[in-house]
Amino acid sequence: MVNKITGIYKGNPDLIIKKINNTYTIIYFESICSSDKINEFINKSIIYKNKITAPHMLKITIKETEKYLNNAFALIIKNNTDIYAAEVKADLYRSIDSPETEPSINGPKDALTENIQLNLGLIKRRIKTKNLKIINKTIGKYTNTLVQTLYIENNQNKNEIDYILKKLDNIKLLDVLDSSNISNSLQKEMKSIFPTIITSERPDVISSAIIEGKIVILVDNSPFALIMPAYFTDFINPLIDKYSKEGPTNFIKIIRYICLIITLVEPAFYIATINYNQETIPTSLLINFMTQREGVPFPSVVEAILMLIIYEILRESDIRFPSKYGTAISILGALILGDAAVKAGIVSPIMIITIAICFISSLVFTNPEFSNALRLYRFLFLFGATILGLYGIILVLFYLLINLCSTYSINKPYTIPIAPFKRKYFFKYIWRKSKK
Repeated sequence: MVNKITGIYKGNPDLIIKKINNTYTIIYFESICSSDKINEFINKSIIYKNKITAPHMLKITIKETEKYLNNAFALIIKNNTDIYAAEVKADLYRSIDSPETEPSINGPKDALTENIQLNLGLIKRRIKTKNLKIINKTIGKYTNTLVQTLYIENNQNKNEIDYILKKLDNIKLLDVLDSSNISNSLQKEMKSIFPTIITSERPDVISSAIIEGKIVILVDNSPFALIMPAYFTDFINPLIDKYSKEGPTNFIKIIRYICLIITLVEPAFYIATINYNQETIPTSLLINFMTQREGVPFPSVVEAILMLIIYEILRESDIRFPSKYGTAISILGALILGDAAVKAGIVSPIMIITIAICFISSLVFTNPEFSNALRLYRFLFLFGATILGLYGIILVLFYLLINLCSTYSINKPYTIPIAPFKRKYFFKYIWRKSKK
């Protein structure tokens, strides 16, 4: 039995084999198991008591040895016949830190880690009910990654749960190294570029979503959970808004929707008014714009595309560069490039202002997939304005609305709570209603 198991793992230098009292043989991977736990719980109990008293111990078959060995269990083989597995995981995980991608002035300051059991504990510390259900699945041919589906059991979300579990069963991946692998597989059939799944690292946000009737997926080795269903408004109004008062929060929500319009349409609107629809702006302002563009050798649309591409490069470099230097370098690059471009007569000052306001407005939206979708539509609006002016902007707007209305998240319309109108959801997330 021992020779058969060790023969399977030939070529693994971290495989440790120990023989005790000519009766027991211990086999484990040194890289993922704790030697202290093995000595404390297994070796001592065998030497001093001549029996096994290890934690989470169970009897397994030889076919299950691969599963347990690779999940940080030590195999204890007795008399070369019986096989037992005991959990002796090493502490390979970082401690609980503050949220980085979803910062909040108010609210809890803990975030998920790469340990799925620790993440589950952070959620169960907040939701203390027998109705919290957890379904485990293993996905990934080579990684055998543990995936947990969490939900509050009730009759309203049964169809959604069955739909997600069926989708998870149909996922055939060689590796699942992060929750994004599961997210991409679940969203594969959707043609829309807008995300239909929320990713969150905040246990309070995840717990709130579960209580609201949504479904959460935790993936081992990933500090981000998946929340479904997700609607368009969820990416504009994050759940952490609930920590603020209704009045200021509603004002901020209005500002966010204004930012959404600005980041999508502002460059396109400028191009349309300059080239096609000059009657839409005051004559004095139009003359001022033309004066600033005097000497610029390129058409306004070339200016806009050039500046948009430069700012996208700066943003990408800011993301990839070490955080201690990235923001400073991107700001410095924007100032130097912008000032140099104006002095060289390549672009006009009004174009610098237009693109800068557009990008500042886009920083309000932190979800990467949602921001990428806005980037694409920003260029579509720009091309529409270049060809047909304001009519082109309206046509692209219709295309955007059609895309949103035809998008679903777990068989639910992406435009909830607007269409169809959901009163409870509307007054909870879009417009906070004062509690009397």
